[in-house]
Amino acid sequence: MSTVRGVRERARIEVTAAIKDEARRQLAAEGAAKLSLRAVARELGMVSSALYRYFPSRDELLTALIIDAYDSVGAAAEAADATARTAGAPPRARWVSVCEAVRAWGLAHPHEFALIYGSPVPGYSAPLDTVGPASRVANTCIGVLRAAHADRGLALPPLPEALRPEALRMTADFAEGLPPEVTVALVAAWAQLVGLVSFELFGQFNRVVEDRADFFAHAADRMAHEVGLPVDPSGR
Repeated sequence: MSTVRGVRERARIEVTAAIKDEARRQLAAEGAAKLSLRAVARELGMVSSALYRYFPSRDELLTALIIDAYDSVGAAAEAADATARTAGAPPRARWVSVCEAVRAWGLAHPHEFALIYGSPVPGYSAPLDTVGPASRVANTCIGVLRAAHADRGLALPPLPEALRPEALRMTADFAEGLPPEVTVALVAAWAQLVGLVSFELFGQFNRVVEDRADFFAHAADRMAHEVGLPVDPSGR
């Protein structure tokens, strides 16, 4: 019985992967708003009722793709930070490595980047299941900042007093242990990171920025400065 169950589980995994792969192909060709379970089933040679046993609705399939995308970019960011940390890189260099990993992932997965960081899909509301995966890149950045804060400290960015209550709330919500000044700068840097990659992916840098890798590296280093990460004495 366990052998039969194992075969069924492997078959389910394989079919689920095939459904997701076809859905990603449709995302690239048509965009998320036009994703259709019937179209996916047709391309796979399945009847719709069979596909519904794997994903009962378009939104559930969309959620699975979104979680996969967040987990993928999150894993890329975490791996880049782990590599930099193992190499003895200081926090500022770790920050830049994480940012560059997000850019590299976006360039390799433009349609998935658009799915998670682009315009909302009409009629779709992301469930709580997406929150954890969506937090992985930000949590990696927060980990870099916490390490620097515990080590040599952070240069606190200015914070208007009118914004302090909001800064304290954000810090308590997702960046406990960081100074509120840094939390505000972190959120701004996060928006800038997504914006920089989006501009490169979707053509806004055309005839504006030619050397995009060096431009991005400089921008990531400036973001590191804005969140208070010190320059290492070695220059890294």
